Amino acid sequence: MKIVVGLSGGVDSSVAALLLKEQGHEVIAMFMQNWHETTGTLYGDCPWKDDLAIAQLVAKKLDIPFHFIDLSADYSKKVVDYLFAEYERGRTPNPDVLCNREIKFDAFLKAAMELGADKVATGHYARIMNNEQLTINNEQLIINNKNNFQLSTFNFQFHLLAGVDPKKDQSYFLCQLSQEQLAKALFPIGHLQKSEVRKLAAEAGLPSADKKDSQGICFVGKVDLPVFLQQRLAAKEGNIVEIFSLAVGLNQRQEKDDAPLATLCTPYSYTPQSGKKIGVHQGAHFYTIGQRHGLNVGGHAQPLFVIATDTLTNTVYVGESQEHPGLFRKGLFILSEEVHWLQPQLRMEHGEERNYLVRIRYRQPLQKAKLHCRKEGMYIIFETPQRGVAAGQFAAWYEGEELLGSGVIND
Repeated sequence: MKIVVGLSGGVDSSVAALLLKEQGHEVIAMFMQNWHETTGTLYGDCPWKDDLAIAQLVAKKLDIPFHFIDLSADYSKKVVDYLFAEYERGRTPNPDVLCNREIKFDAFLKAAMELGADKVATGHYARIMNNEQLTINNEQLIINNKNNFQLSTFNFQFHLLAGVDPKKDQSYFLCQLSQEQLAKALFPIGHLQKSEVRKLAAEAGLPSADKKDSQGICFVGKVDLPVFLQQRLAAKEGNIVEIFSLAVGLNQRQEKDDAPLATLCTPYSYTPQSGKKIGVHQGAHFYTIGQRHGLNVGGHAQPLFVIATDTLTNTVYVGESQEHPGLFRKGLFILSEEVHWLQPQLRMEHGEERNYLVRIRYRQPLQKAKLHCRKEGMYIIFETPQRGVAAGQFAAWYEGEELLGSGVIND
């Protein structure tokens, strides 16, 4: 099989290429450059020229062809523009999810197909199984199934499963992929622990064996977010208002299990009169729910956390302690047009309800929740209130170890 590997210069994609070559495939390396700017990036994080040099060395070590492709125009239009637009609205986007959907498994995939590739591979910690492969795991999947239907009865083609290493599982970042994209994708290291990947790289003498994992925004790196965002979003001084726990009590009706779905999923709302001004900030769009650092307000026994932002009044609302009730919500809502199913045959009908495991951010432990499908969209009600639900992030739902669907949190 002819396989193009997205070789980033990191150890994960390097070992992916190594394993595929050992399996006898015709492997081609392709390095993507998606970002040129350095404004707001922290020195030493994801310098693309260094990554390129390491990727070239890895390809030489493995004796595989190496190609360079500049996808920065696509990345700027489909990922970066989205990122700035979401922050401007006071939402918290996840550019990594969009990068996988729009760049790695779209623009990059198309470029790989032009080279005659049968598949593309990346170093993601996730697994793909087709029907035949899934049969091996089907017994366990049925045991984990809580909706009283057998996955094997559906005519699926490709299934996205979590990576075996629970600390590195990256299936969440792939939650927007389609069947067509999964059909062309390979994740060669998804069955391995990170320590095993490092060991394989060292044994093969790969130049990336000791390279640290990248952090921050996909292809941009770790950034000083306010500085990065000020490329397009102007700083504007506003008030920081502290909300005291008693004030949140007026909203506790939202936590009652018998409350309407819309009520359970509506975020708490505040006005400047709801609390006390304790400081100023340089732009509400620079902050996100649950954020602790960057407030620069002292005089409190416990840390302050952002519990809400209002970009219209340019106000940041905060609460003291990580147990402040304003940080927790029972449910969230996803507009119908934002609901995505990796397995279209499992799409819920209006009025239908199902129990799934859900996460609302990368590395969050899966949470028990009930999905309520309605004409206007999907209501997700958690068994226990969740901390830091942020509009713009993705909620992804699983059945056992299989990721079935996802959607953008609306409120």
